[in-house]
Amino acid sequence: MTQGSAVPASFEALPNPRGAAVRAAETALIDAQRGFSAHADITAPLIHAAAALRQAGWHAAQRFADTLVLASPFAGGDFARRFGIALYDFQAAIERRNLRELACSATLFDHYRELSVRLAQHTHAFEVAYEDLALAHRPIPPATLRAVPAQRLALLRASYEAALLFILRGHSAAQSALDEIEACMAELAGPDPYDVWRLAAGCSKALRASGRAESGAGDAKRFYARCNLLLADQARGIAMAPRSFVRASLAILWRDYALYGAAAEDADQVALLNDYGLTVDWHVAGTQASEALWEAGAAAAEQQATGHVSLTRELGVLSVNANAYEDFLQTADASIDVLSKHASTAKDDAGGALLASDAAYRLGAAACALGLGHVALLSDALGLAWRRRAHAGAAAPEVHSRAVIDAPDGASISRATEALRAMLLRVAAGVAPPDSQQAVAALTQAIERGREGPSASHATR
Repeated sequence: MTQGSAVPASFEALPNPRGAAVRAAETALIDAQRGFSAHADITAPLIHAAAALRQAGWHAAQRFADTLVLASPFAGGDFARRFGIALYDFQAAIERRNLRELACSATLFDHYRELSVRLAQHTHAFEVAYEDLALAHRPIPPATLRAVPAQRLALLRASYEAALLFILRGHSAAQSALDEIEACMAELAGPDPYDVWRLAAGCSKALRASGRAESGAGDAKRFYARCNLLLADQARGIAMAPRSFVRASLAILWRDYALYGAAAEDADQVALLNDYGLTVDWHVAGTQASEALWEAGAAAAEQQATGHVSLTRELGVLSVNANAYEDFLQTADASIDVLSKHASTAKDDAGGALLASDAAYRLGAAACALGLGHVALLSDALGLAWRRRAHAGAAAPEVHSRAVIDAPDGASISRATEALRAMLLRVAAGVAPPDSQQAVAALTQAIERGREGPSASHATR
């Protein structure tokens, strides 16, 4: 994860110059800013912006816009300046056209949280979490807790809690304490690829790579404290990890890789993210600053090749770069061919399922880069479904393994593939893809099935 100073201080990722623009949302947000400066009612333009973002499938951005709509009547007095900054930053982020940044930006989440706190003062109180934006509308597969002998688990809990105290108190020995905690996580993890301690270890590694673990950042302290609660669940014999813990850990793990991309040494972390339905961009240069120069050079070369004219195509509310659109169609054709080829893959054919998963993820990443939010979400969900079938197939011969993965059924995957094919045919015809909500919801149900077992936790902490 390479961080740099090549972007404005208020944002984290690089802008996406070849990404689609939602002109209606951009115009509506500019109108809202003007209206706000003039102390006029801005509800209508904000509603228009949210509607355009919903049509585009920019789900995290739509949720942020909906919150601006709800908070706008209370944006006077001492909160006016805070609301104005949130509106300005959101409008600027929309123009950067980076869907992963819109989902994972810490700047936008800080605004989202402040808007929600203000709103809660005038309505029923509610809490928001980072993952509410980062993982909006995404399926979350269940994660397991394996049975550990009581005596061994008690020793591990004691070691973990002793190390946790150093982290919570910001002790100088935090580095050694983190080593001890990660050693505990490694011993707790079982054979299931979806064992929650495997996810927790990846999250801890990401927090350490970003420096937040050693610095005592609030999200890091909360994560390690929640892991301690997870140990208590495991001691009670609970077999499935609380979904809230899985979502929070997954969002933390994804954040910096989504914003800054991944390098070759991050391959294991990327594979873990793929297991949970998330993708990242790979670095094309050594640092974010050099990557920005590379992007600028590519844009200049494209303009020179096209006579300094940026051609666009209109797909509903999306205005897409014509060259990026043609590139996407090639990726889509190749990926859908692979998905169709493996549509009848047997449940225990791990190799075929993995190839199908990779094809779906390639399509999802390409759709995300172009700005096709609905296509990206369904593609990633399909990639996750195939990924779970791959793990289920790989585990099938190990009859003595305790790891049991409830893979999505073939019929659910086939229906999702056909829905995706229909969306791509519309995109190829120059027509906006339909809302993917129904297709994603049906596939999500198949992916998340089995989350609540006989001894599963219904806790929401």
